[in-house]
Amino acid sequence: MSVPSLAARRPVLADLVPGTLARDITLVAAGAGLTGLAAQVVLPVPGTPVPITGQTFAALLVGATLGWRRGGAAMLLYLLVGAMGVPWFNGATSGLTGASAGYIVGFVFAGALVGALASRGGDRTPLRAAGTMAVGNLVVYAVGVPWLMAAASMDLGTALGAGVAPFLIGDVVKIALAAGLLPAAWALTGRGRD
Repeated sequence: MSVPSLAARRPVLADLVPGTLARDITLVAAGAGLTGLAAQVVLPVPGTPVPITGQTFAALLVGATLGWRRGGAAMLLYLLVGAMGVPWFNGATSGLTGASAGYIVGFVFAGALVGALASRGGDRTPLRAAGTMAVGNLVVYAVGVPWLMAAASMDLGTALGAGVAPFLIGDVVKIALAAGLLPAAWALTGRGRD
């Protein structure tokens, strides 16, 4: 039995739904909408202007499910529509300002990267899915933390303490959930090892 190459392009879950451009537009809009809904699950964190939300989980799951083009497009749509005033960022807010806006910008890059990794089999097994989601989380932090530093006039250590450390346990839970959901979805399709 050969081990599949991570370099070879494989279908993502959305590719299993037959369709055309209309399907892709619907999937992108639905991915943005799901992220907007997940953003309304908000838990304030004492000592930080960044709350715990379901956004990151949704953004990474959308990326893995839709692939890099549609996943990145869904997150870009989410960002642009929210920046234009639709109140679907955390806690029914809008506008691309404030300490947590950088994390939303990071969703675009993370959604595309996670989608690219998923198209190379990064969502087929629990271990690969966990690694894929961890890399996506790192991308969100790589964009969000510098934005937080600038928006809240924090040094790097303070920004890491306020914008990363309080979220690590939640990230582990979300990664574990994705590591179970994605391979399970593939198993249901009967194409998990394709």
